[in-house]
Amino acid sequence: MPASPSASPAAPPLPGDALALARARVAAAAAAAARDASALVEAVRVRLTAAPGRVLAQVNAEVDGRRVRVQLAARTAGEAAERLADGLRRRVRAVSASWRPRPWPSAEPAAEPGTGPAAARSGRIVRVKSPALVWCSPDAAVRTLDAMDYDIHLFTDPATETDAVVHRIGPTGYRLARTLPAGPPHRPATPLTLSPLPAPPLTDRQAAARLTTADLPYLFFADPATRRGRVLYRRLDGHLALLTGAP
Repeated sequence: MPASPSASPAAPPLPGDALALARARVAAAAAAAARDASALVEAVRVRLTAAPGRVLAQVNAEVDGRRVRVQLAARTAGEAAERLADGLRRRVRAVSASWRPRPWPSAEPAAEPGTGPAAARSGRIVRVKSPALVWCSPDAAVRTLDAMDYDIHLFTDPATETDAVVHRIGPTGYRLARTLPAGPPHRPATPLTLSPLPAPPLTDRQAAARLTTADLPYLFFADPATRRGRVLYRRLDGHLALLTGAP
């Protein structure tokens, strides 16, 4: 895997009360959103991490048993707390109501992956995740994409029995791509565009080089040996992470 050419500058520590403040604001937002949506919001977890020039923030929760997530980068811990609270309110409202496509271009503030001082220099894969991929329709995959605040979501399409992704891109806001080309899904509820090309066969090193050279936020590709789908993406801290399906 490509190595980072230089070490990242040290980030200043967060103020001691920053996490407590974020938790309090997110808890208040969760309670208000739960009342407004008549939903059960529980298992709320807040994480703040200092990075050079910014704060990385994430909140995970369950809304009526369904997992949701908000992830972002902010200039200060206070800004991170406010945006996490606002994001969780929107997510609770969205998953508690009838699903509708998110606007494109997105009206929500961008998470801004990889915009810190060290981000542009990092071509290092620092984490590999290999979950068991869910077999589901593209419509179901899009709902997970929205609920979990993902830009791209890797799953297995039962109609073709191949790995696939849905991701946020124009003109409709959602695109379906597969490891092997296939026809459009049958009567999808989501306004999907379909990639006509198969996922390119690449090694992890080749994928990292392509993503870094083209300054892409993520890249869907196929393992040359197994043809299983893989997603390489830029984390908020500027490094790369690799998502693969469990063997």
